[in-house]
Amino acid sequence: MTPKDRIIVALDVPTMEQAQALAEELGSHVGGFKIGLELSTAMLALIIGPPSEEEAIANFKKIRRFFSTIDHGQVFWDGKMNDIPNTIAGAARAVAGLNFKMFNLHASAGIEGMMAAVANKGKSLVLAVTILTSFEENNANLVFGGPTKAKVLQFARDAKSAECDGIVCSPQELILLSKQRELNGLLKVTPGIRSKNSPPDDQKRTMAAGEAIMAGADYLVIGRPITSASHRVVAANEFAAEIAGALKLRTAA
Repeated sequence: MTPKDRIIVALDVPTMEQAQALAEELGSHVGGFKIGLELSTAMLALIIGPPSEEEAIANFKKIRRFFSTIDHGQVFWDGKMNDIPNTIAGAARAVAGLNFKMFNLHASAGIEGMMAAVANKGKSLVLAVTILTSFEENNANLVFGGPTKAKVLQFARDAKSAECDGIVCSPQELILLSKQRELNGLLKVTPGIRSKNSPPDDQKRTMAAGEAIMAGADYLVIGRPITSASHRVVAANEFAAEIAGALKLRTAA
């Protein structure tokens, strides 16, 4: 796996035109694309919402064109499933039929829910979302009843027990997780990656790309620092170079 293959660009955009342009521009410079709530809901609205069948068909063709531009093996379907095991099983089965590289569900759905996803994943990788990177310590205590790192570690152990392929966690928990021998083999997919010049935003538990790789990340989900950059290809290449340097240091260490 090359350094650029570790970059998953978050296509958190509201239109197919924007998604198409980003896929065409960045496809050969990154390892894949994350399709999450914003874009997947926009796709649904494009098909169901138009007043005429002709407009809906035209929009459907835009969606088909987008998915013909990117390899399905490049797609991280960020569906964040969180339901009863039977419903998760059905949703996982549907996503597995698309042959995407990976999809996710919330670890808080429980071990049985994660097992249901794993049992129906097909050839895709299943990732368990621990605690969102927008959460600060107070949020974790209020929602999950414990400190962030303790709850992330618990969710990671549950994911391992359910035989998930990996977890989604913030970069700030990577060192802790990497020290746990029982979690060996569990992929760590890390959002909240920012460059040194990134302005503050809703992501709270963040880290630079090189630091995250050194701490044990396998894949980095990077959105606005690439998609909002004035020169997106340059930004992607700079992240790949930073990852390459960190991998050399990690191997040496």
